[in-house]
Formats: sequence, C-alpha cells, structure tokens
Amino acid sequence: MTRSVAIVTGASSGIGRATALRLARDFTAIVLVARGGGKLREVGQQCEAGGATPLVLELDLASPKAAETVVKATLDHFGRIDALVNVAGAVPGLDLFEMTDEQWDAGLALKMHGARRLTIRAWEALKASQGAVIFTSGNAAVLPRAGAAAVGAINAAIEALAKAFAERGIDDGVQVNCVSPGAVITSRRLAMLEKAAAAKGITLDDAKAVFLKQAGIKRFGTPEEIADLTAFAISPAARWMTGTVLRMDGGEIKSV
Repeated sequence: MTRSVAIVTGASSGIGRATALRLARDFTAIVLVARGGGKLREVGQQCEAGGATPLVLELDLASPKAAETVVKATLDHFGRIDALVNVAGAVPGLDLFEMTDEQWDAGLALKMHGARRLTIRAWEALKASQGAVIFTSGNAAVLPRAGAAAVGAINAAIEALAKAFAERGIDDGVQVNCVSPGAVITSRRLAMLEKAAAAKGITLDDAKAVFLKQAGIKRFGTPEEIADLTAFAISPAARWMTGTVLRMDGGEIKSV
C-alpha cells in the first residue's frame, strides 16, 4: 500500500485535534504540529489507535525556522507530503484601540506567516504528490468588529493568501482551498461565552442563545463537522474545487 501523509497544525486541541483524528481514517501517516506537548502526544496515540502512524512535533510555528523543521522531519520519516492543513493560530480577540503592536505581530506571526512559510516550504513535496492544502480562516473575515479587529483582519488576509496560493497551484497541480469554520463550540469559544455570561449576569445557556440570535444561526457547529468538511475538501471527490472559501455557519456550508 502506498503511504499517504497529512500534516495538521494546531493539532493539540479544538478543530485541529478533530481534524487530525478524522484524517487518521484517510491517511496512513499524520504529522501533528502544535505548541502543546502533553495534549499533542495524546492526539498522537489516538491517531495511532485509529490506524495512522503519528509523528508528533512540538513546535511554535511563529518561529521562522519551524517550517523547515516540520517539512524536513516529515520527509525524513515518511518521504512525502500529500496534504497540509493549516489550523494553528489563535488570535487575541481584543479591541482595535487596545491591541498593541506586539499582539498584532504575534497574531500575524503564528496564523498568517506560520501557514505561509509552511506551505511554501512544503510546496515542492506537494507538487510531487499532486497534493492539497487547506488554510483556516473564520467568519470575522467578512464580519469584522472593532472589539476583535485582529481576528477579522488576519482571517481576511488568510483568505487572500489561500486564493493566491490556489492560483499558483493550478499550474503546479496543488489544490488549495480555505475553510471558514464560523461559530464552532471549542474550549476557546466556551471561555468567551462564559466571560460574556458573567459580565451580563446571565447563565451560560442564555449567553449561547443571545449569541445565536445575534449571529442569525440556529446552532453552533462542532469541531468534528469542520473536520469532516476538511476531509472532503482534500479528498479525490473534491479535486475539481480550488481557490474556494468554504464557509460553515449554523450547520450550513456556503462556498465563495
């Protein structure tokens, strides 16, 4: 059997973790990249139980040298790269007038430059395998708010970056798309909702209901649903699709 290899960043928790576990059903090897050591190793064990050989790399992708380390380790261990899923990149949800230059730089360094450098470094291997790349943005790219300016600005940059890579990918045989998860229940979103509930003196359930009403959606998504969408986007069945932003909000998928 020919080995197939996927790299998943931000794989220690949330959408990244769910994506790694889902792709362990489709690929023979999964390279797990994140800053979180203990949780990342647990995900590796779960991938192995699911049938995929894991390679756990505890790295901060904000470091300019991280991309070289990830790609070299992957090729040294497995000899190829078939898919790269860029998930890593929690950006501070701070007000436009409160966020410092250092915080802006940190958000850009991890989510945008980390994904950009890793994709560029993996490109030759992806060309060789005629592989696929996924970038991860968020609905703040089209609905930016002053209270979380960097989230919207960086997500918009990610979507533009994905489309630029997709144009090059048409000539090089590399499929590139972007997934915009929308309102997904992760530990980070739960913490934000708990904070909002405490500030307003309401229950967590009430805070969730207020958010859903304001967002105009019926329910939150789950990390597993985003993982399924990503798995489809890099599957042979979706090979016709490139340069697309797949938005998932309230359980509905829209492509732009």
